[in-house]
Amino acid sequence: MNPKGDKPKSKISASRKLSLKMLLLTRACEDLERETQEREEEKVRYLGEKLPPLQVSGLSMEELQNLCRQLHSKIDVVDEERYDCESKVNKHNKDIHELKLKVQDLGGKFKKPALRKVRVSADEMMRALLGSKHKGSMDLRANLKSVKKEDVKQDKVLTTEVGDWRKNVEAMSGMEGRKKMFDTGGGGQ
Repeated sequence: MNPKGDKPKSKISASRKLSLKMLLLTRACEDLERETQEREEEKVRYLGEKLPPLQVSGLSMEELQNLCRQLHSKIDVVDEERYDCESKVNKHNKDIHELKLKVQDLGGKFKKPALRKVRVSADEMMRALLGSKHKGSMDLRANLKSVKKEDVKQDKVLTTEVGDWRKNVEAMSGMEGRKKMFDTGGGGQ
């Protein structure tokens, strides 16, 4: 692989690729046309075998009624066969699905579906979870603790009063210093 991480260059030129692609597409189109034509021919052949052409001219009323009864009986037979085939296919599909589940259980590994990132606001999420019970909007920023600038200024003033620690130690040493510290409420510490 290239050090830049690019795709390796193809050994076939672009015009050659295009001509090969065109040949493949034309071949595929020809195959599709041939398959559809073969299906039509097979259908016509099958219907010719199973359904001979009807000759209704010159038949009496009684013969026409018998012919209709025969056709209805054939239609019933075909419908029964079609229903049986559909039920077999559905049963086999169900069995295949159950076997796939068994194979997954035996394997012990399930394929996790690829999850998409979805951007959902807090209101939409609450509406989805609570349904119609959720009323009003929920502003999450309003619940955050706000920092006042005055508090920050007072902290800076307290730190600047302390100054040099050596001066504080000398001033607070002895009984007078302890009394001063007690009166100010622990100002040195």
